[in-house]
Amino acid sequence: MTRFNLLLLIAVLLTALFVVHTQYESRRIFVELEKATSQGRKLDIDNETLQAERRSQATPLRVDKLAKDKLQMVPATAAITQYVTDQAAAAATTVKAVPASSKP
Repeated sequence: MTRFNLLLLIAVLLTALFVVHTQYESRRIFVELEKATSQGRKLDIDNETLQAERRSQATPLRVDKLAKDKLQMVPATAAITQYVTDQAAAAATTVKAVPASSKP
């Protein structure tokens, strides 16, 4: 009978150690999960901030100002507009038309 009690005692101790180990692992994994969730929230906030910053950088007023200041561009007016014509297309439109009365 004492052997059976000793065997049961060992089984209870092993089970208790296994439960303690399982609880420790579950707490460790929960802490990792919380850290990952927190980091995910921080990355979402950073992403939203960067998207807002990108939208503010691409406003038409800012693009126009940079074009004028850095690239020294000016708005197109009729005084500085130059029209380029294609010589082959101009020659094709000046071909003499065949009179309608010369049809057979």
